[in-house]
Amino acid sequence: MKTNISKIIFLVFIFFNINLVQANSIKLGLGSCLDQDYPQPIWESIKKENLNYFIFLGDNVYGDSYFGNLRKMKKAYEKQEKVLPNFLNQLQIYAIWDDHDFGVNDGGEDYKNKVKAKRMFLDFWGVPKEDERNFREGVYFSTDEIFHEKKFKLIFLDTRYFRSELMGNKGDYIANKSEGATILGNEQWRWLKNQLNTEFDFLIIFSSIQIIATEHGYEKWSNFPNDREKLFDMLEQYKDKTLLFSGDRHRSGIYKKNGITEITSSSLNKPGSPFIETDTYLIGETYPEVNYSILEIFPDSLDVQIKNKSGTILNSIKIKL
Repeated sequence: MKTNISKIIFLVFIFFNINLVQANSIKLGLGSCLDQDYPQPIWESIKKENLNYFIFLGDNVYGDSYFGNLRKMKKAYEKQEKVLPNFLNQLQIYAIWDDHDFGVNDGGEDYKNKVKAKRMFLDFWGVPKEDERNFREGVYFSTDEIFHEKKFKLIFLDTRYFRSELMGNKGDYIANKSEGATILGNEQWRWLKNQLNTEFDFLIIFSSIQIIATEHGYEKWSNFPNDREKLFDMLEQYKDKTLLFSGDRHRSGIYKKNGITEITSSSLNKPGSPFIETDTYLIGETYPEVNYSILEIFPDSLDVQIKNKSGTILNSIKIKL
């Protein structure tokens, strides 16, 4: 009898302590590259994370076409709406786009249907009619969240709508150093500067393409070195309280430059090619398998984990607040 009572007390103790830990953290899930025509078993593991937020980092559907028409995009959104799991409806969702939900592979500012593609994107994600994204070009935005009595500024960039021409060939892009060559465009840069001039305790920036990586031949901020340098100059005074997230690559990894950490979280259901990729700023290795990321915010730290489709941790990093 005493043994049974002891077991009950022990189980109650464990239950309340587990729930206390959960209550003392905020959990965000992140991922990119989700093809509506591929199976999506990864949601089973993500559901078990008991998230508060989920952030889609781009290529949230695959609706692009060679000629840039939007017929495929319309069908992609219609199908994705039916296959996304219901538990996402209970979370706060934020989304940015990349090329495959922008409309043309590796597309930029000269894409002819970008205005219509933007309308489809905002409608799909249920962006309210009064939201500022409805009244300006691009889909960039920000929000301030209070976590553990600290103000977190979340900035979601648009790396498509204003982006200048890529130089070189696909898979072997080179730096576009032309005067005026840009990723964000003048208006988005002015907006970003204003955002950084506001009060916050911690900054998280979301970019569909990688910011820190330099050595692979695909799309990345270093294809536009003037903009990349400009961004790091702006972030210099915030480098001890800044975290970056990106998608796009169909492989995940953790990068660090000058005190700033970036997590690349890609892909939710389209794994990359199994070649080894290195980079000066890479911590550990990249993971070309299906994956997602978890950002868990505690009162005194941030824990970031990259996990595979089974929920197994591939890599992780802790950042003190």
